[in-house]
Amino acid sequence: MRNMLFTLSVTLALGALTAPVASAQSGAHTTMPSDHLMVTPDEFKWVDIPSLPPGAKLAVIEGPLNQAGPVTFRLRLPANYQIPAHWHPAIEHVTVISGTFNMGSGDKFDRAHTKALTAGSIAIMQPKTTHFAWNKEETIVQVHGIGPWSVTYVNPADDTRKQ
Repeated sequence: MRNMLFTLSVTLALGALTAPVASAQSGAHTTMPSDHLMVTPDEFKWVDIPSLPPGAKLAVIEGPLNQAGPVTFRLRLPANYQIPAHWHPAIEHVTVISGTFNMGSGDKFDRAHTKALTAGSIAIMQPKTTHFAWNKEETIVQVHGIGPWSVTYVNPADDTRKQ
């Protein structure tokens, strides 16, 4: 376990030092070298996200999400929000920025089988790992991984893009 955590830490640190930074899609324009990105929370451009139930907002930090390469984005979820069981084609790293994000794994949404992740907590899901989430208060999470990014629901009826 320690070796895995050490390897993960080294990989993340090296990735942070060597990964090229894509242009911010936050709408923020600051004068700095093209290989740097610095954005304050008030500069994020929050938009609706059709792949999640209504109410969620998305701010892309690094992307674009539909192309190969590093992606980073934030999700702002209103109080009493629920994300049905789903999976992604690539590894997903989630960091809770504010609020409490309750996450569980499996093919069926079940509040009783979740872990409460408070601000500063992380979760890492391997590709195609089914998971779900909910919250009681407004919650902001940051997600990063490798694009192209997509969401596939276990139950197709949960996919708001098809409703």
